[in-house]
Amino acid sequence: MNIKNKHYRTIWLHPDNENIVQIIDQRWLPHQFVIANLRTVDDVCIAIRDMWVRGAPLIGATAAWGMYLATVETPASCARDFFYEECYGKLLKTRPTAVNLKWALDEMLKAATGNDSIIESKWYAKTRATWITDDDVKTNLAIGEHGVKLLAEIAEKKGNKTVNILTHCNAGWLATVDRGTATAPIYKAKEMGIDVHVYVSETRPRNQGAQLTAWELLENAIPHTLIVDNAAGHLLQNGMVDIVIVGTDRTSRTGDVANKIGTYLKALAAFDNNIPFYVAAPSSSIDFKMRDAFKELIIEQRNPDEVRYVQGFENNQIKNVLIAPEQTQAVNYAFDITPARFVTGLITENGICQATEAGITALFPGK
Repeated sequence: MNIKNKHYRTIWLHPDNENIVQIIDQRWLPHQFVIANLRTVDDVCIAIRDMWVRGAPLIGATAAWGMYLATVETPASCARDFFYEECYGKLLKTRPTAVNLKWALDEMLKAATGNDSIIESKWYAKTRATWITDDDVKTNLAIGEHGVKLLAEIAEKKGNKTVNILTHCNAGWLATVDRGTATAPIYKAKEMGIDVHVYVSETRPRNQGAQLTAWELLENAIPHTLIVDNAAGHLLQNGMVDIVIVGTDRTSRTGDVANKIGTYLKALAAFDNNIPFYVAAPSSSIDFKMRDAFKELIIEQRNPDEVRYVQGFENNQIKNVLIAPEQTQAVNYAFDITPARFVTGLITENGICQATEAGITALFPGK
């Protein structure tokens, strides 16, 4: 997407040094645009774990480039494949929920191991990581092409009046390599001249909606309005939203959707008010081996201080401010699970389907 009229992906190789991976450090947005250099596997682990990058597709792409950096820093005296397996394990532990992470790491381990030299491993790893990032962009473009049909239908029914979309968290360009998942139909709609407006929920406790989604929509001239998370039900109840589109960190083969905490509540409100609730789900985010997300999925708990403190910008400095009594305990669940029965459909790169095993496997036969 464009920032100050310049195109950026969220991750790329340094143009002058292919041993450095560069990312947009999302911790400082929307107030500061910071590009960070990742030189080692440990750098990548920190970037994923501490949310310099976030969003399931981007986590996968970043982990892929982390495995590439493993081939860059391979100790000459060690068994290469064993070292790559160690790096794989370190990267796998950084975030437990997003299935893209393991998928990308599995692809990279196959590319890096079993080669005759470090040079070969590096070449295969670079080639595979490049493919993973490029494929993510193609996937998101396809999701946009399929998803925009939903927005076009709504626009036609409304006599080409504004289509109001509600989204949650950030499933945009900043959560992927480019274009986004939930935002891909929105960007495509703008390109087609469809009048769209996006309600952006703030998404406590890390405020990815307020800090990231609002920022990227602003930079790309998409009309939007920021709302507190608890206002979503009111908007849905009063006919102010035409469609809800969210992303997913992991979707089971039976259609249950794990996504940012608060997604379930929006799905309930949409269901109660007959508002379509769609999930933009690239196949890399579908766990085809998982049948029962409620029994099989580990819901990540993050640092409770993310709940107790709020990040803000004052006097040209980013500050964390305590909002609760100092001794109050907090719990910080990062994700919740929306049962498939509340999901109108999944928007994938292969088309739109019902959130059922039959619907998913019809689009992805053999999975």
